[in-house]
Amino acid sequence: MTESDLPVADFHPYRWGDPAHHTELPAAAHETLAAFGVRAPARPPVDLAELELPEPAVDAKVLAELAALVGAEHLSTTNAARLAHTRGWSTPDLLRLRAGDATDAPDAVTLPGSHEEVVALLELCERERIAVVPYSGGTSVVGGLTPERAGFNGVIALDLKRLDAVLAVDEVSRTATLQAGLRGVEAERQLRERGLTLGHFPQSYEGASIGGYAAARSAGQASAGYGRFDEMVVGLVLATPRGTLELGSAPKSAAGPDLRQLVLGSEGSLGVITSVTVRVRPLPAERVYEAWRFDSFTAGANALRRLVQDGPVPTVLRLSDEAETSINLADPAAMFGGGPGGCLAVTGYEGSAAEVAARRAGASALLSEAGGQPLGTEPGESWRTGRYRAPYLRDPLLDAGVLIETLETVTFWSNLHPLRAAVTEALTNSLTAQGTPPLVLCHLSHVYETGASLYFTVACAQTEDPVAQWRLAKSAANEAIRAAGAAITHHHGVGTDHREVYAREVGPLAVASLRAVKQVLDPAGILNPGVLIATSDAAGQDLTGQDLAGHGPAEGGN
Repeated sequence: MTESDLPVADFHPYRWGDPAHHTELPAAAHETLAAFGVRAPARPPVDLAELELPEPAVDAKVLAELAALVGAEHLSTTNAARLAHTRGWSTPDLLRLRAGDATDAPDAVTLPGSHEEVVALLELCERERIAVVPYSGGTSVVGGLTPERAGFNGVIALDLKRLDAVLAVDEVSRTATLQAGLRGVEAERQLRERGLTLGHFPQSYEGASIGGYAAARSAGQASAGYGRFDEMVVGLVLATPRGTLELGSAPKSAAGPDLRQLVLGSEGSLGVITSVTVRVRPLPAERVYEAWRFDSFTAGANALRRLVQDGPVPTVLRLSDEAETSINLADPAAMFGGGPGGCLAVTGYEGSAAEVAARRAGASALLSEAGGQPLGTEPGESWRTGRYRAPYLRDPLLDAGVLIETLETVTFWSNLHPLRAAVTEALTNSLTAQGTPPLVLCHLSHVYETGASLYFTVACAQTEDPVAQWRLAKSAANEAIRAAGAAITHHHGVGTDHREVYAREVGPLAVASLRAVKQVLDPAGILNPGVLIATSDAAGQDLTGQDLAGHGPAEGGN
């Protein structure tokens, strides 16, 4: 199986992925979970077909104008459409929908068919003071699709699904121009027909889109070889309420700051990315994934650091800690049990046969010298082909009463082990104090010459209010990350979940600079309000000079 063989999945509002691949827990898993105090929730998830939403807040006249812009068939106020665009895919997002809480549902869903329609729609929404949530794959896990409503006359979801074309392929320069609504799976399929690949395969691959990759600085499993998505982008087009930005007339330039990097990672708060031009690579002739065992996480991390700093660098480099290694993710019954010691590393090599052979030989020699024990290709290939099935386990585990969620961070190599210890301790202490001692797993998912990202998976029994339960634990983890001097996110993004800690991380002058840019591109503050950048300053002034109660202009507004 290759990534382009996967389907493009339209996700159920609170169940992950392709409905044909839903997973059920075996009876033995329920028995094991019960032994660890896990009990099924008192109430099953609500039937969303029976959930009633309030009438759309957007004025009927404005809805008619929106319909005239995009076509009546491309504007919807039905419950099904609104629910399908409610929040993202974090565990709290899912738990709230399961409990029947759809308060963040947009008032309407629009599907513009061109860049020009996007600009016109933003101009209309600015005039009518309607908040706009740019939406493509919808796989945010940090509250990136939950804008603040205060001071607006409604909220619409701007779905880019119709902007799904490969606009151009320059085989000489090895670039491709892709519209933002194009799903990653379909982009890869079309590039593959030309003998090319983007090489970007995040775990959200079945549902994520090109625009989402760019807006959140996505990182895929093969980042060691292909780079993060923001490193692939050489040009982009941004629609704003004040017009269009076209950035990237050459691969590199000394003409001022690189404004592409300002837009990448802006999470829909500065504008709507409608297309990107990206670097592509020849489709690899050979692909080999294999596994190695190290006696400890420290030994494995040191080996990966040596590889990425001195080479040869594999296309994929990943290391699981002892706890994660001990769990067979295909058997949730083992989640709270023990297992063999040691840490599992996965290395992957893609390219020509000669290139793969040379890099594999060089890397294997270094890994052996660093204490690694080769386990062959079977566990490596098993990880590669099974990694897209792992997210399907969350739904049945939530059904069974397990609280399961992830978080990630990134730091320099010298700070890696203190950071891992601090975050693990913060999560363990917070959840244990709530009567639900957790299992905390960790792996290195992306490595660089100067540092690496840490990705944590947390599992424990749910309390009566699992959303509040996780909020306390996540807050403790965020504080531990900030205290350790690490970045609050590596590839999940800021959204609303990380906004306050991000502001502390970069400092007030940086936040003021971002607000100044937003003031130019989005002076009415309609774009994803409250995501990435707080809607108000410390004095309670919003970005447009309105007070938060909407009582009219206030002096000194930013």
